[in-house]
Amino acid sequence: MKKIEAIIRTSQYEEVKQSLHDIDIDFFTWWDVTGQGNDTKFKKEIFRGSIRETSLISRRLLSIVVRDINLEKTIECIIQHAHTGEVGDGKIFVSEISDAYRIRTGEHGDDSLFIKDQGLNKNNIPLGYGKK
Repeated sequence: MKKIEAIIRTSQYEEVKQSLHDIDIDFFTWWDVTGQGNDTKFKKEIFRGSIRETSLISRRLLSIVVRDINLEKTIECIIQHAHTGEVGDGKIFVSEISDAYRIRTGEHGDDSLFIKDQGLNKNNIPLGYGKK
């Protein structure tokens, strides 16, 4: 399993979100974040009566844990739909996840991650089978 952290332009979020859903990556977490890029010149400007620093940039941070087989398609999707060609498009970081647990069921590893396309549990039994 891999964890993908992508920092993207807030304006590209809806397009990236929809494209992730289109490739069946439906579960992720996001935060609105502020950071500083390579421009280290601290400038201040007055905007609508308040002073703000122009070197601080609003971005959205996506956190996505995927099975190894979904890593490349997820990264390609983010790059394709977050890209504007301008400075500040963002960064993607990938790290190894040693294990994951689903609290409700106790499943761990790949089984703990949502698998939409199967409709089966890990023993190939239809989900919901045997429930009353």
